[in-house]
Amino acid sequence: MTHLTEGLSRRDFVKGVGCAAVGGTIGLPLLTREARATQATSRVVLIRHERVVTARGGLNATLVQQMLDEALVALFGLESPSECWKAIIQPDDIVGIKTNVWAYLPTPREVERAIQRGVRDAEVPATNIGIGDRNVLRQRIFRRTTALINSRPMRTHAWSGVGSLIKNYIMFVNRPPDYHPDACADLAKLWQLPIVRGKTRLNVLVMLTPQFHNIGPHHFDRRYTWPYGGLIVSTDPVAADAVGLRIIQQKRRLAFGEDRPLQPRAHHIALADTVHHLGNADTSRIDLVRLGWEDDILI
Repeated sequence: MTHLTEGLSRRDFVKGVGCAAVGGTIGLPLLTREARATQATSRVVLIRHERVVTARGGLNATLVQQMLDEALVALFGLESPSECWKAIIQPDDIVGIKTNVWAYLPTPREVERAIQRGVRDAEVPATNIGIGDRNVLRQRIFRRTTALINSRPMRTHAWSGVGSLIKNYIMFVNRPPDYHPDACADLAKLWQLPIVRGKTRLNVLVMLTPQFHNIGPHHFDRRYTWPYGGLIVSTDPVAADAVGLRIIQQKRRLAFGEDRPLQPRAHHIALADTVHHLGNADTSRIDLVRLGWEDDILI
């Protein structure tokens, strides 16, 4: 996506972002296969800060907010974070912020609050904003949403290789195990559900303290996390996940001293592109913008 030209209306801008994001990710109908074959690259912003993760493993909320703000300006090419939120969220939207509550590595409260503040900057009343994960099908706001913001931490996962933005919508179905066959190959189908389809305005993949290795379901060991201090932001969940996956894979190579593939492979990300046409997983079609701390960036 290019910077805005003078005189471009908000409606035109939102339409342009939707096309660049493979359609549907900010509320437009999904593009046809033919249209997607000729689409522009997907912009992904990776922003890092060396002090966002504190010495005790907590998070600096002020820096989290600054990082998200800077990422949005770089992603949308607008003058301020508030303008960015107003470009993708309308005051009459009913907004669901889909997070992840896995006890060991949840979506941080600092990230939730930064997103919630942005939605409020778009003049959405607090009564029309919901935050949820496992309870989304029981929340009235999520049943009525016109817009979704998707955010979760990246971590290795025993069933899908990695827990990703694509996978984060699995709580919008009553039987998540229905999506487990073949290492969760068809997770992108979740994005066609009526409760989800065409509503996602922004994806925030949390890479502040990601997990790069696990042993079996629900396993967590803090030795397999590290203070990467990053956020990955995009309107394309597939492109964001593809960038996060490359970082996880490179961290595994460094940590283990060899190329140790994920078990199982996280092939749902590539298949979301090649089979389900949800977004771009091919790095040649990802416009990656790097901001902030460069040390050990791994990509």
